[in-house]
Amino acid sequence: MTRKSSKGFDYIIVGAGTAGCVMANRLSEDGQAQVLLIEAGRSDRNLFHGWQLSMPAALTYPLNSKRFNWYYETEPQTRLNNRRLYWPRGKVLGGSSSINGMVWIRGHAWDYDNWASKGLPGWTWAECLPYFKKSESRNKKVSEYRGGYGPIGVTIGEYPNPLFEAYIEAGQQAGFPRTEDFNGYQFEGFGRFDMNIAQGRRQNSSFAYLKPATARPNLTIMTGTMVNRILFEGTTATGVESIRDREKREIRASSEVILSGGAVNSPQTLLLSGIGNADELRALGVPVVQNLKGVGRNLQDHVNSSVKMECSQPVTLYKANAFPNNFKIGLQYFARKTGPGATMHTEAGAFFKTRDDMFLPDAQHHFIPILVFDNGRTWPDRHGFQCHVCPLRPESTGSIKLRSTDPFEHPIISADVLATDEDWRMTRDSIKITREVFRRDAMKPFVKAELFPGPHVKTDEDIDNYIRESATTCYHPSSSVKMGTDEMSCLNHEMKVYGVEGLRVVDASAMPQLNSGNTNAPVTMMAEKAADMIRGRVQMTPEWHPLADYEATKPERMA
Repeated sequence: MTRKSSKGFDYIIVGAGTAGCVMANRLSEDGQAQVLLIEAGRSDRNLFHGWQLSMPAALTYPLNSKRFNWYYETEPQTRLNNRRLYWPRGKVLGGSSSINGMVWIRGHAWDYDNWASKGLPGWTWAECLPYFKKSESRNKKVSEYRGGYGPIGVTIGEYPNPLFEAYIEAGQQAGFPRTEDFNGYQFEGFGRFDMNIAQGRRQNSSFAYLKPATARPNLTIMTGTMVNRILFEGTTATGVESIRDREKREIRASSEVILSGGAVNSPQTLLLSGIGNADELRALGVPVVQNLKGVGRNLQDHVNSSVKMECSQPVTLYKANAFPNNFKIGLQYFARKTGPGATMHTEAGAFFKTRDDMFLPDAQHHFIPILVFDNGRTWPDRHGFQCHVCPLRPESTGSIKLRSTDPFEHPIISADVLATDEDWRMTRDSIKITREVFRRDAMKPFVKAELFPGPHVKTDEDIDNYIRESATTCYHPSSSVKMGTDEMSCLNHEMKVYGVEGLRVVDASAMPQLNSGNTNAPVTMMAEKAADMIRGRVQMTPEWHPLADYEATKPERMA
């Protein structure tokens, strides 16, 4: 490889995913700072394949392709019959917001008050809410909870499939409430999800935040460029060493380097740069800049299991992929951005308690009017529907470690899911509750038979065996470079890396603990907050609006 030096910038953002695109927009919007955004993947506005990212119903294409996807796998999971779990992460402008399921969920108010309780001022629900609102433009009611003027277009699911309403009604018949807005006053219940979809198009962070900023002369975007390591003078970050077309280049940052590679890539980059467990770094021959044992530790993800039912009526998406249906769907979508192609079809779901004595909902449903096998890589052979079930606040944690010093080699991902009895209980009980919902009268016109786990699965031991054979994850990795104050924390409350200067991490890896739900909306909020911190702006005025099942005035409820 050859090596070149390059001109300097004020800020270098490593990773053009959800957080990176937000910050590229915000840090460059006043025209004062020179900002460089570096992405290892390609543009999402690809001439031949870009439609796979913008068309909501086409999400299985990028989700299961290496074109826009890092295509990670975990190490064998000892508690899941030594299976490797598939971990797709976006390798494209927009990152995982370009390939995800487009469910727009903030999580519970408790999540953020709990973050703040761990010695992180500025992260309460009241302090995060204004940034959630700032990021979105919702097509429904704008309120004290919801924003109407932000970059991300948000719509509530309204596709007229009878299965959605039957599922929600069945949840009520099983004793759970209905909610009209998971991101508003009532988090708990069965209802329709908000989606980051507007005018029939995926609202990924590249489209919503980066595209409007692309023409700014003070913003430079480099795709197809891998960051090998962060450059330091002593313990001050001064830039990055990048690799493009086998050519190494040193690029300088006069103010800050900001890592936004996500829960896998950000710890990998820190470790390659000499920030991490000193003994492990020395064993690989990496010069140590700062001994931070928590880098790559505390990795969390939501475990995903499912209950699959054969449908007795032809109202599912089973034949949507067959000619001429697929041709008609595509024609309607490309002509008018309407029809089955304009939604991702995970329009309904729930947040519920697996035990009556639980303080907060501890499990989530994603309801889908089609059978999904092998992460969508295998098309079903019959009409059916299913619920994905996942415990919201897992106790289990895993790790990200270097496999080698080659930045192109995938790191060692040890998910270590279901390591505690409570994680098993929540997963098992979630399946039991889902089966009970599907037995209710509202679902009877549509249920032909239970396919999985199947009627032979009856005891707790049977259910546990089914989980071992089938569970995956929800693609929500987080917390591997967590904010906090304990010995395993890597970042302070301003997302600055401990022990060095001029370096922050802004993405899902910075979460102190995984939030209660999907991660795209929280990461967008975190990046909006971080941009104000970096620019030295006063944080937005806190807005306390309580959720129906929560009172933050009782600190004993903090875990």
